[in-house]
Amino acid sequence: MDRNPLVFEIDAEHGMARSGYLRTSHGVIETPAFVAVGTQGTVKSLAPETVIATGTQVLFANTYHLYLRPGQRVIADHGGLHRFMNWQRPLMTDSGGFQVFSLGAGIEHGIGKIASIFPGEEDTQTNEEGDSLKDRSMVSIEEEGVRFISHIDGSEHLFTPEGSIIVQRDLGADIILAFDECTSPLHEKDYTRASAERTHRWADRCLEAFEATIPRHGYPQALFGVVQGGAYRDTREYSAKIIGKKGFDGIAIGGNLGRTRQDMYRILEWTIPYLPADLPRHLLGIGDVSSIFEAVERGVDTFDCVSPTRNARNGGVLVRFDKGVKLRNFRLNLRNARFANDLAPLEQGCSCYTCQHFTRAYIRHLFRAKEQLAHQLASIHNLNFMARLMSEIRSSLKEGRFGVLKEEWLTFE
Repeated sequence: MDRNPLVFEIDAEHGMARSGYLRTSHGVIETPAFVAVGTQGTVKSLAPETVIATGTQVLFANTYHLYLRPGQRVIADHGGLHRFMNWQRPLMTDSGGFQVFSLGAGIEHGIGKIASIFPGEEDTQTNEEGDSLKDRSMVSIEEEGVRFISHIDGSEHLFTPEGSIIVQRDLGADIILAFDECTSPLHEKDYTRASAERTHRWADRCLEAFEATIPRHGYPQALFGVVQGGAYRDTREYSAKIIGKKGFDGIAIGGNLGRTRQDMYRILEWTIPYLPADLPRHLLGIGDVSSIFEAVERGVDTFDCVSPTRNARNGGVLVRFDKGVKLRNFRLNLRNARFANDLAPLEQGCSCYTCQHFTRAYIRHLFRAKEQLAHQLASIHNLNFMARLMSEIRSSLKEGRFGVLKEEWLTFE
């Protein structure tokens, strides 16, 4: 591609880790960066101005959900997703690949964001009408694309690589993703290899569709390819080589990343050496503190994950220390009775709106009373926590002390 829709500049390196700037039509993303998830055109419970105040640079919206509701035509008629959701900063959209995986192998194997994230866990899923979806695959994968049943109303749809690109063109995000097939940790190697090859063929179709269309909203978009291959070294390396040579504007690493964090770290070590060094690299669906440090060290530039805001809505707040003690999981459960009369802010030294105005006891009260303000205040803090973490990582890379910072965060007595 010679459209040059975005510019990626690296300003500091520490081994494979690097910091830099990703320049888009809606602003500059300083990398490494955490991408907050606004699945349906909103970060749940937060106004755009509030999200900006947390230090969040870029949002990730969901093509599958926005295609089903309200539909890309409604969004296109508003002038694109930026105007529709009043977010005038960089935006990314996925291809819909993970969501159709969740409706298919995710349900069959008990894995994913719609089904349980862990194989074998009991989790009764329903659509909005209350009909059970448990153990019933809602997806048929074909060479043409993916046929699926809407989790909202049971209607049937077909997603093709070309169709995904058209939807994302209508949405108008600055960075869009090629349509891929996501595999499960329970898929065998032969299926994983065949799936990766199908993803590569779909990648060619996405590139052709992308080149055959023009940006609908008057500003350029970048197209990222997606590396698949599961947790098998040869298939990961094979997929990285193929996707890395196709001429995408950036690369996303997705699919089955193994059963443990250590598996994921190995997969990144297999994958990243085969990717072009001058392209940005995005790790799909990862956003915990330990994984971010390890992935940055291996050369990842951006991350997206629902966990900071999802945890916040369930009473989980991110903190590094609690009463001077470093937390291994960087998380407090505010629903715990020990916070009932805790007059401290969520995190000592935090400058976010929540910590400057409210105590742990008050926010716990809001959760216990099922007040929506609890979701807002906890989400503000968690997004601010992620923004501060990434800022510290960027500064450490520029100052040549990334290794020191990682040890400070991840060493526990």
